[in-house]
Amino acid sequence: MKKNLSLFMFFFSMFTFAQQGQLRKVAAVGFLNVENLFDTIPSADYIDGTKAISNPAFHRSIPLDSIRFLEAEKYDGPWSDGLLKGKKAVRYQSGYEEFTPKSSKNYNTKVYKTKLANEAKVISELGSQYTKTAPAVVGLIEVENRQVIQDLIKEPALAKYDYGIIHYNSYDYRGIDVALIYQKRRFTVTNSLKKELKIFNETGKREYTRDILVVTGFLDNEKVAFFMNHWPSRRGGEAVSLPKRNAAAVLLKQQMDSVRAADPSTKLFAMGDFNDDPVSSSLKNHLKAVGNSKDLNDNTPYLNLMYPLYKKGVASLAYQDAPNLFDQIIVSKNLISDQVTKEYSVYRAEIYAPAYLVNKEGNYKGYPFRSWNGDQFTGGYSDHFPAFVVLQKEP
Repeated sequence: MKKNLSLFMFFFSMFTFAQQGQLRKVAAVGFLNVENLFDTIPSADYIDGTKAISNPAFHRSIPLDSIRFLEAEKYDGPWSDGLLKGKKAVRYQSGYEEFTPKSSKNYNTKVYKTKLANEAKVISELGSQYTKTAPAVVGLIEVENRQVIQDLIKEPALAKYDYGIIHYNSYDYRGIDVALIYQKRRFTVTNSLKKELKIFNETGKREYTRDILVVTGFLDNEKVAFFMNHWPSRRGGEAVSLPKRNAAAVLLKQQMDSVRAADPSTKLFAMGDFNDDPVSSSLKNHLKAVGNSKDLNDNTPYLNLMYPLYKKGVASLAYQDAPNLFDQIIVSKNLISDQVTKEYSVYRAEIYAPAYLVNKEGNYKGYPFRSWNGDQFTGGYSDHFPAFVVLQKEP
């Protein structure tokens, strides 16, 4: 019998303000692991190296039955953007038929539409108890391709907010990616790119995983940068797999440091499923994210907003029947203030787990109400609770 896990909706306020009753301008930034948001069409990746790497059409998802109409060459080399410049090739991921009507999951249009509606409902609620609206910017984890994101933002719960999309296909072995959606009236994109995380197994063979997505722009006229992450899993064991997440932490830190160096006024948000807890060496020693605002300085400029929650026993998932807080938001020190000013600062950070996202009974009581139990669709939402941060400033 699995040990029950108590996971409730917790929040913390980083600072206590004297002006609790004053009006403020607020914005929510969050993310959700949408747990295998695939469409029902068997597909592969098509790389058209004649296009710019910054163009999403450089690497896009295509239906299998359209491959015969496209120009492609046999390619047996490593899969990397730089090596595929000028080439045209087709790449098949493992398990590309898993989420199709012919699979053991019987993944059909009805299930897909239920899945879309479920994820849209959760996204629309992130931070809404404080902002009275949907989040300004939302990160997505485990999306198959751009099409599923387009379908997602057309759902009634999200359509009225006019979300834009930033997405690049990765070379992940399962074909899942990270992405960002944003309310166009509130966030203006100035640049976006993906950074390939190149990791290798003990034999020196490359393992293909998710990229880190880097997006810069203006949130309500303030310069910001977002870094979406889905770090390598703990497959094979925590200790064995840790060097891969350490490598992800090093890459993330390089990207964050680079943006800060170019313009120290930019406010940074690194978020996602790190497959490590806030106290893991990847986050503490390699990213150097501190857990207390008192430890912020020029050498350690990044604060893990989830550290206080972790110390209180809050979890965002259960991994191998143990609670973990893998879903985290890390911010730069210029987002921390002990008073409300004319610029955005952090007000609250939460793991969002209302009652409908929590299993009520059975072996998985208290766990996230996930979408899949093996090949059986449960009607649930995700195997992770989402996270968000509420920002505030003077109106």
